Amino acid sequence: MIQSKDLPDTLAVFPLPGALLLPRARLPLHLFEPRYLAMIDDVLKTPTRLIGMIQPYEGPDGDKLHSIGCAGRVSAFSETEDGRYMITLSGVSRFRIQSEVEGFTPYRSCKVAWDGFERDLGPSEEDPQFDRPVFMKALGRFFENQGLNTDWDSLGDADDELLINSLSMLCPFEPEDKQALLEAPCLSTRRETLKTLIDFALRGGSGEEIMQ
Repeated sequence: MIQSKDLPDTLAVFPLPGALLLPRARLPLHLFEPRYLAMIDDVLKTPTRLIGMIQPYEGPDGDKLHSIGCAGRVSAFSETEDGRYMITLSGVSRFRIQSEVEGFTPYRSCKVAWDGFERDLGPSEEDPQFDRPVFMKALGRFFENQGLNTDWDSLGDADDELLINSLSMLCPFEPEDKQALLEAPCLSTRRETLKTLIDFALRGGSGEEIMQ
């Protein structure tokens, strides 16, 4: 298990719109661009094998990076016959970008700070105020509205953190909404944000009554 003393000051970052990684969750990725293949080759040589997932956004002079991302450890890796990489990132901790590093690598790297996210390295969070029946009813309507399918038995058996974080990562929200879910300070706030996004989608993005 990675401890706070193991976290590096500099991190290779992977800007990917709409891709959300959260602590203790897993994110599969399919890499084929040469710059990200080079990134994996370099990251696998480091002790922690960490990559920073970050949301980009369009600025006046090109792609910018949000200040907060989440680092994941490369916990599974395979290479296809045509040179593509299939990896799985296991979420470790969120970080805050201090500055971007100018260098000679084809991928982007940043100086980062981990202060304020100590909870991410601890055990799974709980959500004592979670009204699961009400939430699951709204989720069912949302999935039906979006034409999504899922294994409802597995969702029903999942603990609070696994359920809330998995849905935050998988539901088809806009990148800025994903960023809000990432930046939620605790599991309860993330669940409240997720429920707000679901309700908003069920209203068709308006102030109308929730679709029944």
